[in-house]
Amino acid sequence: MSRIAGVMARDFTAVRERDPALHSAPELLLYQGLHAVWMHRLAHMLYRADMTFLARLVSQISRFLTGIEIHPGAKVGRGVFIDHGMGVVIGETAEVGEDSTIYQGVTLGGTGKQGGKRHPTIGKRVVVGTGAQVLGDITVGDDAKIGAGSIVVRDVPARSTVVGNPGRPVIVDGQKVPAPDDKRVERLPDPVADVFRALMDCIERLDNEVEALRAGKPVPPGGPGADCMGRAEERIRALTTDQPTFFGDGAHI
Repeated sequence: MSRIAGVMARDFTAVRERDPALHSAPELLLYQGLHAVWMHRLAHMLYRADMTFLARLVSQISRFLTGIEIHPGAKVGRGVFIDHGMGVVIGETAEVGEDSTIYQGVTLGGTGKQGGKRHPTIGKRVVVGTGAQVLGDITVGDDAKIGAGSIVVRDVPARSTVVGNPGRPVIVDGQKVPAPDDKRVERLPDPVADVFRALMDCIERLDNEVEALRAGKPVPPGGPGADCMGRAEERIRALTTDQPTFFGDGAHI
């Protein structure tokens, strides 16, 4: 009992220290993030005792009451604070280190249906911003910060700040990280934009032909915009068959 009391006291302290909106001690009892963490601790105890149905039942009751879904198998350290929390999903093999903070809409999810370790390991004192998606068997180092809306699919160094889609470190140990030379790291394939570029090339070629015909001049030979529709079709085929497709399965924890 003393151990349970110590863990609960640590969870109380986490809220008091990290939420400036808290104005009185009784308000602590109204925090759904606190409710979700405590109910998860009960579900995790049942899960470890091979009482998987009861563990899942407690987890689903917690989800219904708080809007936060934590699989009973997930490991959540002491002092973890889920602020606001609505829409948070934490998968079965995820691990969240002590004194970490998770904001609403965060997914700690997997990337497929394979077994084994398939969810992220979050270090100590990590902050995961609103709507961030941390996917796969990756490690987020201690004291890291993940920006709101980031999609993280690679390991994150300790004491770094990660932003973007896909997420990349912009600050490590207080020093700015220069952007990579390979711009493909910064953007996912955009087939619509590529097709529009091909169509704009086609329009430019047709404009040149019309101007030449109006002026009574020979039609210029096909330039960079020649066979624009064929090139547009090739880009569509390449993007739909050759490019790897990545989907997180945060909904299936």
